Order: sequence, then structure tokens, then C-alpha cells
Amino acid sequence: MPSYKRAPAGPQASAGRSLRADAQRNRRRILEAAEAVFAAKGPAASTEEIAQTAGVGIGTVFRHFPTKEALLQAIIEKVAIRLAEDTERLLIEGDPATAFYTFFTRMVEESAERKTVVDLLAEAGIDITVAKPLHMLRQAVEGLLAGAQRAGTVREDVRVPEAMALLIGVCQATLHTSWEPGVRDRTLEIVFDGLRPSPPGRPQTRRPAP
Repeated sequence: MPSYKRAPAGPQASAGRSLRADAQRNRRRILEAAEAVFAAKGPAASTEEIAQTAGVGIGTVFRHFPTKEALLQAIIEKVAIRLAEDTERLLIEGDPATAFYTFFTRMVEESAERKTVVDLLAEAGIDITVAKPLHMLRQAVEGLLAGAQRAGTVREDVRVPEAMALLIGVCQATLHTSWEPGVRDRTLEIVFDGLRPSPPGRPQTRRPAP
């Protein structure tokens, strides 16, 4: 039976692989540049400025992202996936007693960088759908909250909607208010005090039944 050997890649195959690698690098650079430019100047920032920041031509930007909406969609997907992955990693590797508070603190500390996620889309009026990564994020938050409650560090009557409402509220305040680090830290401590179970001998404050 004859033996067949793979022919060495010719110039065309090597060129094809190089083009694909260049395209991936360019796309990554465009996304990084766009995230920085939009965060600094808002949705009115020009595509030309993004191209200049990325070190590519304007045509390269439009080949990857035909519209500004497509570019914003890609940024949101990237950020949402990164958040979901970071949260899931914390769920797997973190201490259940502290992981929920670590996640909450990290999200608030990074919220200024999430201006692209929160403010820009609202200002631009763009309908962005990132259902899958947001579902992943919610599942990870549910796991962090459940782990903290089993460890006795979060009161048992706190549910995911309340936890997310508190998180979103503090993050929004961080975005729209020039908080000093001390104010942020004290605000987090007040929120966390409300989430922790009451010390022995002091009744836990509960919401009245609807």
C-alpha cells in the first residue's frame, strides 16, 4: 500500500495563514483602540480617530466593522464575555465565604472603565444583545451568592435580584459621581453590613410581607 506524505506548504498557503494572523491582530487592535477612544470621548468619537489609535487604515476598520454600531456590539460582547469568565473563575477558585464580596468590590472598582458598557450605549441608543455571556454572568453570580449564604457570610433572605440591584446602583453611582476612594470604600462597607447576617443576639431586619 503506497505511503503518502503531506506536501510542504507552498507560498500561497503560507501567505494565507499570514493574512489570517494579520487580520486577527488588526481586529484585536481595533477593538482595544475603540474601547479606549469611546470611553474617553463618547459615541461621537470618529472612526478615523479609532483607526489612527489602532495604527491601521480606515478601510481596515470598515472591513472588520462596517458600522459604528457593529463596532460597539463587538466591544460589549468582548467585555461581557470577559466579565462572565472572570466571575466564573472566582466561583471555581475563590473562597465561598469571601468570593461574593470580592466580586462586588471588583465590579465597583472597575466600573469607571465600564463607561463604554453603561453610558455609551444608552447615549447612542443602540440595541445590543449579549444574551449568552450575560446569562453566564448571572449564573456565576447566583453561584457566588449561594456559596456565601452556605458559608454564613450573606443573610439568607438576599436573592439575586436584590444583590444585582445593589451592585448596579453602586456601579452607577461610581460612574456618575466623583467619588474619592475613601467614600467608595465606606459605601461598600455600609452595603456589605446590610448583606451580612446580624450578630448573635440581634434580630435580622427583614422586609415586611407583601
